[in-house]
Amino acid sequence: MKKVILVTLALVPAFAFAQTLGNITILFNSIKGLVALALPIVVGLALLAFFWGLVKFIFAQGDEASKTEAKKIMLWGLIALFVMVSVWGLVRFIGTNLGITDNSNIQPPGIIGL
Repeated sequence: MKKVILVTLALVPAFAFAQTLGNITILFNSIKGLVALALPIVVGLALLAFFWGLVKFIFAQGDEASKTEAKKIMLWGLIALFVMVSVWGLVRFIGTNLGITDNSNIQPPGIIGL
C-alpha cells in the first residue's frame, strides 16, 4: 500500500500539469531502450541454459540424479524460450491484425548488426 501511495505522489505533478509530460515521456523511452537491450540477452541466457542442461545430460553417464537435474535445466530453458517467443508473437499478431501499430517492419528481438 505504501508503494502505491509513493507512486501516486510521484505522479501528481504530471497529472496537475498534464500538458507538460516531457519528463515522463523521456523516462518511458529510457525504459523502452533498456528493455530492448535486455531482451536479446535474456533470450540468449535461456538458450544457454538449455544447452548447459544438454551438456550436463550428455556427460551424466549412468548417474540418474544428474540426468534428472539436467532434464530440469533443459525443461526450464525451453519454457523460458517458449514464453518469450510466444509473447513476442502475440504482440506482433495483435499489432498487425488489429491495426494497433502502423509499423509493419516489427522484428523479433536480436542483437543489432547480426
